[in-house]
Amino acid sequence: MAALDDVLNRVDGQLDASVERLFAFLRIPSISTDPAFAAQCRLAAESAAATLGELGLSASVRETAGHPAVIGRTDTGAARRVLFYGHYDVQPVDPLDLWETPPFEPVLATDASGRARIVGRGACDDKGQVFTFLEALRAHRDVAGRLPVDVTVLLEGEEECGSPSLPAFLAAHAGELAADVALVCDTGMWDRDTPAITTALRGIVHCELTVSGADRDLHSGLFGGAARNPTHVLAGIIADLHDAAGRVTIPGFYDAVREPPEAVRRQWAGLGFTAESFLGPVGLAISAGEADRMLIEQIQSRPTAEVNGMYGGYTGQGSKTIIPASATAKISFRLVADQDPAAIKSAFADFVAARVPADCKVQLSFGEGSRAVLVPPESPDLAKAAGALEAEWGRAPVEIGSGGSIPIVGQFKAVLGMDTLLIGFGLDDDRVHSPNEKYDMASFRKGTRSWVRILDALA
Repeated sequence: MAALDDVLNRVDGQLDASVERLFAFLRIPSISTDPAFAAQCRLAAESAAATLGELGLSASVRETAGHPAVIGRTDTGAARRVLFYGHYDVQPVDPLDLWETPPFEPVLATDASGRARIVGRGACDDKGQVFTFLEALRAHRDVAGRLPVDVTVLLEGEEECGSPSLPAFLAAHAGELAADVALVCDTGMWDRDTPAITTALRGIVHCELTVSGADRDLHSGLFGGAARNPTHVLAGIIADLHDAAGRVTIPGFYDAVREPPEAVRRQWAGLGFTAESFLGPVGLAISAGEADRMLIEQIQSRPTAEVNGMYGGYTGQGSKTIIPASATAKISFRLVADQDPAAIKSAFADFVAARVPADCKVQLSFGEGSRAVLVPPESPDLAKAAGALEAEWGRAPVEIGSGGSIPIVGQFKAVLGMDTLLIGFGLDDDRVHSPNEKYDMASFRKGTRSWVRILDALA
């Protein structure tokens, strides 16, 4: 423990220097979605590789079909190896006039409550979070001369535009990226005093459904009452997707759904997560999910079917009395372990076919889809990370699911065969993707100290 305390003291002792190193990284406008910033994205990759080299990792910039990736490794023969994943690219800054300070001129500011915060694009997502891990490596190196585990660091430059080059890159470098467990710092805390480990991510299937009737738009006075209206057919299909209790009615939809452990459900029940606190800020008050499930289950551990958009016929100003020739809906399904995207696609296709009249045609196209990810609750690494976080924050972390989908985590499992611990220190008010993005200094400091403890525990 004395050695670990020395490393933690080193984090605190060099905190100002750590912030300055982060500021240098934040000043690089590595906006991946805009081709005009391609050179800055490469500069950010080169800067990250140089930082990894300073920390004693063998690091290099690697070409992809898009913006370059960075790989850094230690190879000391340690008993265990971790893979840390993050990204150096950032979101565009528009609207620029809403920024209180220039987005790529980071500053240390104080809010009305006296809390210090780092302000700038990428402060939280994901440069500040990445630097909590890198500065933890630095502190271990400075004090002990080595790391407690062997480390591989993978930083990509296209996360903010969908990581189009990463699947092929992972497959091509699978041997080099193999590790015992993957670590990701791109998520958040439960609240500013309670750490969290994301142990489940929902998968996704998205599709476009078009129902067609007549070969042209029809006069609703001449044909109304006789001709089939595709918008009515489509609305009927969508209305049938859920029953009165909020359950999805597609046959077999819930067959592979795994229930969370009872201990996790008890933990969730004690969090005080209410419709008032969650839905109130967006102008809603009543949960529309499965009536027999807690709200936190509805958004984390249960599958969903949602209509993302719907259109057909005349939508301009005034009226145009037609029976439209076609109507379209965009629909997505969020999946949980162990649901198979292919099985859901097939079941939904059958569900639609059973509701289409003989004189209508259907076109149903699906995206590729991705499986949900679940860290086994009995995972020793999960227990070690939880213990390390509790030691730092003084309270046990909440094990949560994410309603969203992070396909790269699924690929770590499918391609590299490893589980991922998602441990981040962002807060709900960090304004990620918005003007005046920030990262609390407490998140930066205690996040760095947390990674020090986690690396020590994983060894």
